[in-house]
Amino acid sequence: MIFEQALRRELSYTTGGVFLVLVTIMVTTLVIRILGYAANGTVNPEDALVLIGLATIGYLAVLLTVSLFVATLIVLVRWYKDSEMIVWFASGLSITNLIRPILQFATPLIIAIALLALFVWPWANRESTLISQRFQQRDDVSMVSSGQFKESAKADRVFFIEELDVDKNEVKNIFVADSKDGRLSVAVSSTGYIQNAEGGEKSIVLNNGRRYEGHPTQPDFRILEFNEYTTKIRSKETLAPPPRDREKTVRELINEPNPYFVNTTRAELLWRIGLPLMALGLILIAIPLAYVNPRLGSYTAMLYAVLIYLIYSNLLNLTQNFVSQGKINFFVGVWPIHLLALLIAIVLIRNRINPSLKWWQRQLPTAFTNK
Repeated sequence: MIFEQALRRELSYTTGGVFLVLVTIMVTTLVIRILGYAANGTVNPEDALVLIGLATIGYLAVLLTVSLFVATLIVLVRWYKDSEMIVWFASGLSITNLIRPILQFATPLIIAIALLALFVWPWANRESTLISQRFQQRDDVSMVSSGQFKESAKADRVFFIEELDVDKNEVKNIFVADSKDGRLSVAVSSTGYIQNAEGGEKSIVLNNGRRYEGHPTQPDFRILEFNEYTTKIRSKETLAPPPRDREKTVRELINEPNPYFVNTTRAELLWRIGLPLMALGLILIAIPLAYVNPRLGSYTAMLYAVLIYLIYSNLLNLTQNFVSQGKINFFVGVWPIHLLALLIAIVLIRNRINPSLKWWQRQLPTAFTNK
């Protein structure tokens, strides 16, 4: 039908517009937050763009859910205001005839939300964690560069190398300052070389230099001369940290071997499953919620929409916490909220079908209301 084609077309344009606005807001927020982390030394400034991209990809499921809900409301509210819904109803159609074309449009996006929540969300979180951990656990070999003072990842060592010959593994005019247990140690040398050992260890060997240990004003201050002084700049490769629940795949969540972590993994799985179900519930609620009196032209439906979304998402998070704490079973917590949303949608739709009846009569079958 022409109405259905026009509805799907407007939903496509409006959903795309709302989605772009939400992505812009999300990216702006992430830029401020991640650049703050980079300024504090938590993440590498060179990885900022990658981290912003991964965080945005991870939240695409939530953004699509909100976009579908808001776009459905905007389109239907405009149709009510412009009296297009009057034409729809005058053609012998009711509000229930809106459900099929809207669901036809929304079904591919709901499937995309499910795939994003189940698979893309943990992947993006895992990659972000690996990038952050790689920077925080970086070794001092990344600090070796000529002509610059470089601080180690743990801020307990400072390197300075005036000249570096990578091909010959030779260094010249080396300065190394260590701080251990509150005691300062400074080693200087005119020549040295980089030594590679088994297991990925790497060290700098200083030749014919001096080492100053302690504070000059203290009686235990010492000046030592050495022929060779070795300082380690990289230990064995650091293993990647174990994944958190938000970083685990669906298979890892289902097959969690440790009984102590079963509740938390089930809670994470409940949230991922609940996201596409919440998108479906919000769309069904948006259809009757969008009713606007054309004479009044009120947009109070948008205020109700914000309230409903906040309540829905908070209830989902609350259920997730209850499952995580073991207060309710996973199979008990996975369906009540979404069933409640479906019942609310049915009640609101029936209220809009025949508004001349009292609200309790609208919930009765048609055979009873005709008597």
